Amino acid sequence: MSLVNAALSSEPHPVSVNTGFHRSHPSASRGEVAVRLPMRYAGERDLMLRYELQGGVDMPVIFVAGGISAHRHVSESTVFPEPGWANALVAPGRALSPSHCRILAFDYIGADGELDAPIDSADQADAIALLLESLGIDRLRAFVGYSYGAMVGLQFAARHPQRLSRLVAVSGVHRPHPYAAAWRALQRRAVALGQLQCADDQGLALARQFAMLSYRTPEEFDERFDQAPVIINGRVRCAAEDYLDVAGLRYVARTPVTAFLRLSESIDLHRVEPKDIRTPTMVVAVESDRLVPLADSVLLVEKLAGRGHLRVLRSPYGHDAFLKETERVDAILANVLRHDGGLE
Repeated sequence: MSLVNAALSSEPHPVSVNTGFHRSHPSASRGEVAVRLPMRYAGERDLMLRYELQGGVDMPVIFVAGGISAHRHVSESTVFPEPGWANALVAPGRALSPSHCRILAFDYIGADGELDAPIDSADQADAIALLLESLGIDRLRAFVGYSYGAMVGLQFAARHPQRLSRLVAVSGVHRPHPYAAAWRALQRRAVALGQLQCADDQGLALARQFAMLSYRTPEEFDERFDQAPVIINGRVRCAAEDYLDVAGLRYVARTPVTAFLRLSESIDLHRVEPKDIRTPTMVVAVESDRLVPLADSVLLVEKLAGRGHLRVLRSPYGHDAFLKETERVDAILANVLRHDGGLE
């Protein structure tokens, strides 16, 4: 499928650049590209792709994508010193160190809340292909995707194989599990109830709190919140409620309601045929993940028919293990990206 011949509307416009490069503080830049994207359910749309690059110009490029809350700022740098969403995984000494590879990430289409239309994971993959064309990047050394990012990575491998050498898909597979889809449907209903009450923020905060329960495990909650409830103003309050309240407030502060709804739906729309993926793929599963059951990861690897390998983590953090088990995830990435035997 070729999108880039007719769909690019402009050259990339970097908005901040550090041209000095050394090992501990590699160069970083941000920019945006206007494109026209043929979307699966929403027709042709004019969109702005916002990206960030870290690392030396001549280094191999690795695309990094996270969950629907992730964005282009993956980790801190001299130019952009605020912590990124994967700060512990993209850092000096890590497999994804900008000292020896170039890290590329973008804001998902729809993340700004301006696009109120169904968004497929295939649309995200095609947008990335347009971005690479605009930046003059012929081929990625790897695509490392976590959660929704893994789904987008699988779509990218299926739709743009000529642009990818290898894929690492962490906690994301070829289809959403019905149990996980039910969780997300309830989250969207919480938002809808908030909107009916003219309380959008409260609805979105409640949806995020539901999400946190699905990301983590009963074992973690037992360890962290095994305290007796308290009575406040005649109401019983359990130990985990403060944690959930903070999670909701933080999410509302940075996420437009429309962005949450459309990207949540995008997870449920996701479908990719494993037989269409020819790229060597490392699938990383978490045994306690209730949103992406281990059985689905095993099935994906089986359907990749020799092109896929599986690593399984045991962790109390469930679906969020990739953000918490950074040492173990980094070890897997190092094996895939640095050693000749990784996925060859």
